[in-house]
Amino acid sequence: MDQPHLLVFSSPHMELHLNTFMEKFQNHFDIVWFSEFSRSSKQLELGEKIVAILIPPVWGTIDKNLLDLLPNLKVVSVFGVGMDHLDLTLIRSYGVKICNLPGILANPTADMAMALLLASARNVVSGALSVMNCKTVNSVFPQNADVTESTMGILGMGTIGFAVAKRAMGFNMTILYHNRRRRTLKEEQAVGATFCPHLLDMLAQTDFLVVCVDLNSSSTKMIGEQEFRAMKPSATIVNISRGLVIDQDALVTALSEGWIRGAALDVTYPEPLPRDHPLLRLNNVIITPHFGKGDTSTFKRIVDAALENTLAGVEDHPFPHCNND
Repeated sequence: MDQPHLLVFSSPHMELHLNTFMEKFQNHFDIVWFSEFSRSSKQLELGEKIVAILIPPVWGTIDKNLLDLLPNLKVVSVFGVGMDHLDLTLIRSYGVKICNLPGILANPTADMAMALLLASARNVVSGALSVMNCKTVNSVFPQNADVTESTMGILGMGTIGFAVAKRAMGFNMTILYHNRRRRTLKEEQAVGATFCPHLLDMLAQTDFLVVCVDLNSSSTKMIGEQEFRAMKPSATIVNISRGLVIDQDALVTALSEGWIRGAALDVTYPEPLPRDHPLLRLNNVIITPHFGKGDTSTFKRIVDAALENTLAGVEDHPFPHCNND
């Protein structure tokens, strides 16, 4: 008897760990790669067999033309957290459930936030490059910024923002946060965080701003000229959310004209940046290639959780790792 068919959108991150992914999912599904399906001369026949889609965050598009080819589709399972690349209303209008993996990347992403913050504050990248290029004598570096007992502002106090706050406690930082909904008093006390209802007020006090919000219509370019002008000239912005949360043109101006001290970005728009992008020419910027999505061990946890979500969707059970059903 044939297994149910799973349509898979691949991404470079998935392809790095393809054996781990294939071994687990092939025990339950016949895999149909989207790249092959899109070129198939038997789309109608094959489409009727597909009951689930597995799609990474950011990568791939599910449109009406595709949905019309999949009359028995039951679930779209996101292989990670971000769903801003999907038209959720359209997908649900076909009676298809959607699930993702909220919180699964909280620890590696929070670790990356602190790594970027420290690297920027202590000029780790420029210092290391100087040593590697044998230019340590009379080298001139931007002034270091103190981390211990400084003030961190967290924009977006969800699972990741809360994990960042826990780490900031180890540096005896004053922790401020801005969020759509205030955390409970017990949660605030657990990490010593103070709620700021007005974003600009928080920015004026912040030495390090860590951006952790989801990308949606209200958060797109949430940090722009007005927000950068509200920040201290000594402040650093760390972005571990999505590139589009920051107005990158305004960021270039803020960094070039000294409105803020620096930026440390694990995400940009687009990814990767064009080689002629002005951010790549500034010496007060650190950019990493979306390392917050974790390592091999994280990937294995994602595979297991995504498989459990996908099977639950096919079998009409509640999603074990998702609060969107």
